[in-house]
Amino acid sequence: MRAQGLLLAAALLVPLLMAACCLLRPARARAPSLLVFASLPALLAALILPEGSYAIFPPPFRLTLVLDAPGAILLGGAALLWSAAGAYAATYMARDPEAPAFAIWWLLTLAGCLGLFIVGDVVNFYLLFTLASLAAYGLVTHEQTIPAHRAGRVYVVLALLGEAFLLLALVMLAAGHPDANPPIREVVAALPASPMRGGILALLILSFALKMGLFPLHVWLPLAHPAAPMPASAVLSGIVVKAGVIGLIRFLPLEAGLPFWGTVLILAGLFTAYYGVALGMTQRRAKTILAYSTVSQMGLLAVILGAGLENADAGAASLAAYYAVHHMLVKGALFLAIGILAMAGAAQWRILLVLTGILALSLGGMPLTSGALAKLAAKPLFGYGLLGDAMAVAGAGSTLLMLHLLLTLARGARGEPASSAPRGLLFPWLAVVVASLAVPWALYPAISGETVANLLAPAALWKLLWPMLLGGAALLLLHRWARGAGRVPEGDIIVLAERGGPALDRAGAAVAWADAQLRRWEVAGVLLVGLTVLLGGALLLGA
Repeated sequence: MRAQGLLLAAALLVPLLMAACCLLRPARARAPSLLVFASLPALLAALILPEGSYAIFPPPFRLTLVLDAPGAILLGGAALLWSAAGAYAATYMARDPEAPAFAIWWLLTLAGCLGLFIVGDVVNFYLLFTLASLAAYGLVTHEQTIPAHRAGRVYVVLALLGEAFLLLALVMLAAGHPDANPPIREVVAALPASPMRGGILALLILSFALKMGLFPLHVWLPLAHPAAPMPASAVLSGIVVKAGVIGLIRFLPLEAGLPFWGTVLILAGLFTAYYGVALGMTQRRAKTILAYSTVSQMGLLAVILGAGLENADAGAASLAAYYAVHHMLVKGALFLAIGILAMAGAAQWRILLVLTGILALSLGGMPLTSGALAKLAAKPLFGYGLLGDAMAVAGAGSTLLMLHLLLTLARGARGEPASSAPRGLLFPWLAVVVASLAVPWALYPAISGETVANLLAPAALWKLLWPMLLGGAALLLLHRWARGAGRVPEGDIIVLAERGGPALDRAGAAVAWADAQLRRWEVAGVLLVGLTVLLGGALLLGA
């Protein structure tokens, strides 16, 4: 038990200690080249520790670490992507004088994200959630451009709002518990019987939906991803949004089931899934298209957890983690691929685009890819009725959006014919590509309870193919319209709100004038008399 606890603690403490060492100038200068090692203890813990491993650290730390099945899946996938993206960043930012500062933000965000997958107590979950959220601000604003600062402002405001929701929910959750820092499992078990259940669940869903990017709380994603450096975009879209996913996994009472709140999550998730596709089709920059794709995919994850909550199916936690690790690795690889394609020459570019195409279509469920496995594993949870059909159509939308991405990349510059992407970018990217294919295959039998041979059955293949064919047909119908992409600005509703700023200012002034008038005794007295007459009349009629 002591060895297990030390390894779990190392997963959290190693990146924090590396960040602390950056206070020394020699360590700070070397930090970018060492990012690849920061998540290795977490990867080792996910690979070798048995399910149920835990560690309890007494005061003054009061920290509980637990490794269950969903946490192990997400911890392993995230550690792998953090490591590969760290190696990629060392080359990508080799000439950036601000790379050491970037490395510090990277390590702090990494520590917060990995810690969330294994923390088992309420207080430290909140602290790690806050660390992951606020440290990511440094990744978003690293380029110090006007769009980066704008994206950073939107991101940090929404992050603070999400943390306020979470703090209030956790205080309400722990209010009746004798321990000031109770285990998450205990407070969630008591949640269905709580008289404050509705308010707690509303606050929890708002907080985690904001981090995931569910509509209408998604606006930070299409602003932050294009503004951040490429390796930062990979972890923001692949890992940081999963802080919301693990939050829902940890705090939703899936075993007890709450049909109303499950339905709320399902409806929010479906709308987000379709909305992300629709808005992504209006974009012309590859990184923005991928950002809206993440919005859509987080909607599908919300549907999985909503269906589990509606049906009291605790297995939805592992299914959501499985789907999330598929998205984590594929989306991380796609962002890294964009940086490589920008440097590749004509000969190398074609091969890279083929591999990128396989990754992209995996999100639509292309047979034999991780997306196909994730969709087939989740299919029994949805059933074969209206919800199952809605999810299949959402898969068609994913295919449509990824084909739009590939066409956008194909129209991009190919560089000089003899040029080639640096090996320091290619090798980490290829590692993530291989992992995105291998990891879901390795986990599939344990998650789904089916053999791999069943995936080749004609019925299983048809379930995957018809949504993809529908998405391809939709692209043919919309191709001419898609070529005029760019009509909806990145950030969509928040940009419209900004454009409506003068109108909002006028409305605010009108409200202030009305308030001042109503506070005058003459007006207030007349209104009070009128209200008294109305109430008296209502009482007489009721009698």
